[in-house]
Amino acid sequence: MGIACTVQRCYASIAAADGRWISIPKSYMEEKVVYFEAPGEGNTAEVLRLARERAQARGITKVVLASTRGETARIAADAFADTAIRLVVVPHQFGFGDVQRFPEQLATELEQKGHRVHCGTMLFHTEELYGTRAPRALANILRVFGQGMKVCVEILLMACDGGAVVPGEKVVAVAGTASGADTAVVATCAPSTRLAQLRIHEIVCKPLLDG
Repeated sequence: MGIACTVQRCYASIAAADGRWISIPKSYMEEKVVYFEAPGEGNTAEVLRLARERAQARGITKVVLASTRGETARIAADAFADTAIRLVVVPHQFGFGDVQRFPEQLATELEQKGHRVHCGTMLFHTEELYGTRAPRALANILRVFGQGMKVCVEILLMACDGGAVVPGEKVVAVAGTASGADTAVVATCAPSTRLAQLRIHEIVCKPLLDG
């Protein structure tokens, strides 16, 4: 079950020189954020609905999606089937486990539908290569917002490093906790070489965290 915070663009009324009252936009806007009462795959369908709604409202045509075993990618492909939105699906990199758990046949099917599957280096798991704990520290900092937020940032960097999205492109990123989807954000992409240029513009939905 999700908790929706419904908000709207705000206006202020001021008096003009001729005595008329006029409305002008305030210097901020308010938008809806959905907080799920618990993390996990039970939120997947609603996350995809919200991601689709926000992408269409913002004129966004790409959704960067984390999917380890392919089930979330299958559901997402159906959810966006009648739209112009295309998926960039990011599974685990090859070699992260004993086998690649994302089905090769599904990757082919998705690409035939106009989507893309990109398996790149998981940047927050590179401490053994570089001999530094900085990647893990960055991942833990992002986890204060939830596991899904950490994964959203990681797959955005991976997708941009691999050319599946271009630097400066605005997308919706979708990820989750352990399995399924429970987090979605509107973001501007950047490669790992220009991490400071990545922007999270809007939180569409995320789980509430215990504690």
